[in-house]
Amino acid sequence: MLNNITDCEEGEGGPNSQGDGNPKESSPFINSSAASDAEKSQQYDGKNMALFEEEMDTSPMVSSLLSSLANYSNLPTGSKEHEEEENNEEGARPSKKPVKAPQLGTLMGVYLPCIQNIFGVILFLRMTWMVGVGGVFGSFIIVFMCCSTTMLTAISMSAIATNGVVPAGGSYYMISRSLGPEFGGAVGICFYLGTTFAGAMYILGCIEILLAAIFQIEGLEGAEAEAALLNNMRVYGTIVLSLMSLVVFVGVKYVNKLALVFLACVILSILSVYAGVIKTAIDPPVFPVCLLGNRTLLSKVYDVCAKVIEIDNETVTTKLWRSFCDSESLNATCDEYFLNNNVTEIQGIPGVTSGILAENLFGNYLEKGVFLEKRGLVSDVDPDSPATTSSRYVLADISSFFTLLVGIYFPSVTGIMAGSNRSGDLRDAQKSIPIGTIAAITTTSTVYISSVVLFGACIEGVVLRDKFGEGVSGNLVIGTLAWPSPWVIVIGSFFSTCGAGLQSLTGAPRLLQAISRDGIIPFLRVFGHGKENGEPTWALLLTASICEIGIIIASLDSVAPILSMFFLMCYMFVNLACALQTLLRTPNWRPRFKFYHWALSFLGMSLCLSLMFICSWFYAIIAMVIASCIYKYIEFRGAEKEWGDGIRGISLSAARFALMRLEEGPPHTKNWRPQILVLLSVDAEQNVEQPRLLSLANQLKAGKGLTIVGTSVHGTFLDNYTESQRADQSLRKLMETEKVKGFSQVVISSNLRDGTSHLIQVGGLGGLKHNTVMVSWPRYWKQPEYHQQFRNFIEVVRETTVASLALLVPKNISSYPSNGERFTEGHIDVWWIVHDGGMLMLLPFLLRQHKVWRKCKMRIFTVAQMDDNSIQMKKDLITFLYHLRIEAEVEVVEMLEGDISAYTYEKTLVMEQRSQILKQMHLTKNEKEREIQSITDSSRGSIRRKNPSKLRTQHSTEEGTSLAEKPEEEVQLIHSRNASTPTSPTSPTSPTSPMSPAGGAAPWTDNKAADKGRNLPAANPESGRDLFNMKPEWEHLNQTDVRRMHTAMRLNEVITKKSKEAKLVLLNMPGPPKNRVGNENYMEFLEVLTEGLNRVLLVRGGGREVITIYS
Repeated sequence: MLNNITDCEEGEGGPNSQGDGNPKESSPFINSSAASDAEKSQQYDGKNMALFEEEMDTSPMVSSLLSSLANYSNLPTGSKEHEEEENNEEGARPSKKPVKAPQLGTLMGVYLPCIQNIFGVILFLRMTWMVGVGGVFGSFIIVFMCCSTTMLTAISMSAIATNGVVPAGGSYYMISRSLGPEFGGAVGICFYLGTTFAGAMYILGCIEILLAAIFQIEGLEGAEAEAALLNNMRVYGTIVLSLMSLVVFVGVKYVNKLALVFLACVILSILSVYAGVIKTAIDPPVFPVCLLGNRTLLSKVYDVCAKVIEIDNETVTTKLWRSFCDSESLNATCDEYFLNNNVTEIQGIPGVTSGILAENLFGNYLEKGVFLEKRGLVSDVDPDSPATTSSRYVLADISSFFTLLVGIYFPSVTGIMAGSNRSGDLRDAQKSIPIGTIAAITTTSTVYISSVVLFGACIEGVVLRDKFGEGVSGNLVIGTLAWPSPWVIVIGSFFSTCGAGLQSLTGAPRLLQAISRDGIIPFLRVFGHGKENGEPTWALLLTASICEIGIIIASLDSVAPILSMFFLMCYMFVNLACALQTLLRTPNWRPRFKFYHWALSFLGMSLCLSLMFICSWFYAIIAMVIASCIYKYIEFRGAEKEWGDGIRGISLSAARFALMRLEEGPPHTKNWRPQILVLLSVDAEQNVEQPRLLSLANQLKAGKGLTIVGTSVHGTFLDNYTESQRADQSLRKLMETEKVKGFSQVVISSNLRDGTSHLIQVGGLGGLKHNTVMVSWPRYWKQPEYHQQFRNFIEVVRETTVASLALLVPKNISSYPSNGERFTEGHIDVWWIVHDGGMLMLLPFLLRQHKVWRKCKMRIFTVAQMDDNSIQMKKDLITFLYHLRIEAEVEVVEMLEGDISAYTYEKTLVMEQRSQILKQMHLTKNEKEREIQSITDSSRGSIRRKNPSKLRTQHSTEEGTSLAEKPEEEVQLIHSRNASTPTSPTSPTSPTSPMSPAGGAAPWTDNKAADKGRNLPAANPESGRDLFNMKPEWEHLNQTDVRRMHTAMRLNEVITKKSKEAKLVLLNMPGPPKNRVGNENYMEFLEVLTEGLNRVLLVRGGGREVITIYS
């Protein structure tokens, strides 16, 4: 077996094999072997595997599979597509350097990077202020909420990260592969923006340390000092950003080498704080703070915390006196508040054992410009005295409230993705990511919670609320607690913010590059390019530009909530991904990390969403709008990716649930919409022959129903599967061109008739089945070579009738408008002859929703018989349309009974003679054409020999007698009124009558003897016999066919007169003959009915109401 493995390794990575010898994500699986056929055959020879030789091209041996898995390495770019593209570009290179196996373990690969990213600028610059303003209790709640959120997110992330091998790419890879390209792209961009603004926040923190603790601004006061500080932040921040971007551009290796130094600074600073806390319990430091009354004084306004001092028994005024009085003399005019209140000096750090914790337990939220006052001290303020100058006191620089503190603090718990971002460098990512991330969050949460309590127990409240240390000589407040010196914190926090800023400027461009190379957002593809070594140059430029926006804002307190939004949104979708995968129970969801639950993920997701709106509802809405816009953009314009994501899984589950619900019963009339099955035909090259059918289907899409586009391929499944796939691709391509949203379906059948029948029977799934069939009119049905085509058409009509499906037959489909055309005027005419459930009313309404037909007006024509009140019919129709909420012009057309013309008889004669000829299937094609031509010539000659006026007069007598004898035979082309009433045995029309017993379809027959005996007038047989003696060619005609032809011609005459110029004519389609003898006659009747009309849509209802007047 060892030899087998060796052989396989040589076959896959040997000198003669294709590729670069670096196994990729697809290499362990089927069809991945790059070995030649000769090498494959050698692998099977001598292995007792002859039974499987036929499958060697598609199925590798197990030894080969295991060998590939053993050599598998993580992808460096986070996506298989990227690696394949790089392989194609580098295919010309003779060889590549061997890939070094990743060696990082849990401590160096996950734990310490997470620690470095989580601890940051907020801990050093804002934590003490948050405790002072929010109180120990409020701050504890904030820290607990934020740390709980990150812990729950880490649990969800660990489940996702251990569900298979995670290529490098971190959170973006996990979210996009779990939730799909739309969510992945949207959240990936949000995570990118969060990381970019984090870089801006770190740079602002770095500048704040420089300006506030190292190089302090002198000489400016009040608003001028605030404006100067912001401008200095902008100027110095831009300079620092430029320098950092240059360092990242020159080489990331320097950033990575300095990472450990920056981490050491962070850990050393935190340890110095804990050492200082321990020292306060033993020997509290002398750290005085000067108060005037209960107000905190700026350290720069005094040298000694006293109004006057005794020097050589002489009272001398101090710098503080001179700050509040107009001169140094004791009788100078001084500030009223200064005179009424005493100056006291308190210890800024009384120590852990001082009991100051009780005073700092609850919050003390301040408005902007309010004095920082010590609790418990009373000051003497005269309300009538003029306002004192505020430039000598420490003031609140911003209005503070609980939600603001949440937004400012949350960035200090971000950074939990640092380990997963390095998954490509880990020796065992599935083991290291959960342990390292959860351990890092536990450590940092412990530090944060203990810091809240210790700060509140050690430091005076007015010092805690002094954000910039203005009352303690400009020192960082946390630095006053540190041991041995405040400079440990100053230097340590400065380097940590620089390091964190460099890490952000390094990570954000790579994240953008990964998104760009995935190709899901087309306009970002330019940022996927970089230097030859892969460094994302263009992405770095964009990152620096966005980062500059945060620098221009210039306030760390304003930037922090912005990046909180983006990180919270990212974490929310990580939790959502885990919850969805758990609930859907997809077969591939098998995380190695077992300590997760969907309820924990939903709790984490809820916390993230709540914190977003707690921090800032305004920023939360903006972040959601940005994510939504990106989502919709990817959905409509982005590249389609199939990543086996959870959203596809939830779509399947939702579809299954909806289909099961649809099975409960047919839809209500109010919910009925045309679910169209479009039957297309393809040529020998599998190209669609009637593309305009899909244009019409698209124009009917206002119904928002299902669309299935189907076709049939002649042959057998084994032999013609490739042709069916090609036909399916043609259908899909045409559907995309015509913007038809639906499904394509191709069946292979031994004959096209059965294939079409199969489509009608099995199209759709469950309750989501088609209720309407659209098929094109067989244009060349009269030509002998298309004889089978029109027979297939009539069978479709019959099958839709039996299946209670509606039928749409567009005639002259090539003249229908494309989706790009526009009708600026015109009419859509509806000829409502029988009630078909409302299809004729609904279809024009749907068409007019489309821009092609929007400018067309709707006209409805109905036919009145002799015994109908046409005026009342028009009023009733107008009322009916009013209740249907359909706007249309109404006209009632009266069709008076007229004589059957000689032309009608001649037309019927030609029709029946043609039918007889077409039935002689044994004739050759040329013989059929000659026979038909001779029949046509003889018919034309006979009509010239007759006297039409005399024949019409004589026939009128016969017709009147016949009508008097048998009134039930006054059946029009379309039978509706008694459609559901079977013919009575006592009726003058017997059960064997040619009338239709039900459904409006007459069982037409070709039995001439029966028709002749039945239709000859019984009242005056002699006159009838004389009549036929005068018309020998017409004597044996089926009189039912004559009347049908008469009706078709009369209707066509009226329709042509009224609707000749209409853009579209919708017309009731008569039913087919129940027996197959009269197929040709049926086609002729339809041809005569629609003759002279450009665009006709023949409509048959499905036997149910599709439109209602009720709400």
